[in-house]
Amino acid sequence: MSMPFQTIDLRLYGRGRGFTLIEMMIVVALIGLLAAIALPSYFGSLRKTRRADAVAVTSQIQQAQERWRATCLSYATLIPTANAGDCVIGTSGLAVPAVTGARYTYALSAVSATGYTLTATAVVGSSQASDTGCTALVMTVTAGVAVQTPAQCWSR
Repeated sequence: MSMPFQTIDLRLYGRGRGFTLIEMMIVVALIGLLAAIALPSYFGSLRKTRRADAVAVTSQIQQAQERWRATCLSYATLIPTANAGDCVIGTSGLAVPAVTGARYTYALSAVSATGYTLTATAVVGSSQASDTGCTALVMTVTAGVAVQTPAQCWSR
């Protein structure tokens, strides 16, 4: 005995086995929109974190300067990496921690017995160079009082 031949409508099986081009384009557009919103926010958070690292290093330099001044009665003119010892800056000086993946350079200027200016400048070519308004963090210490500019860049 043979079974009668049945007709199968193939159009019912062809639908729902994949995505149409329109559906794929909608998904790609949504992913692009989410990326356009999320990536700038992510990179902004990274820059803020790295700026906080620079603020921490400047605070460490400030503390080292105060330790130096307690011993030597003036501020150090350089930022060497040797340990603070005697008051001869050529052989020893401020103990400054090494920063991995340095995105800022640190410089002292206007050093006197009563104050100094410490500047942390974003390295050109690093992502910090596009940190709007915060590419240079300046701390001016006069008679033991530190003034930090621009002020909005120093908040953590």
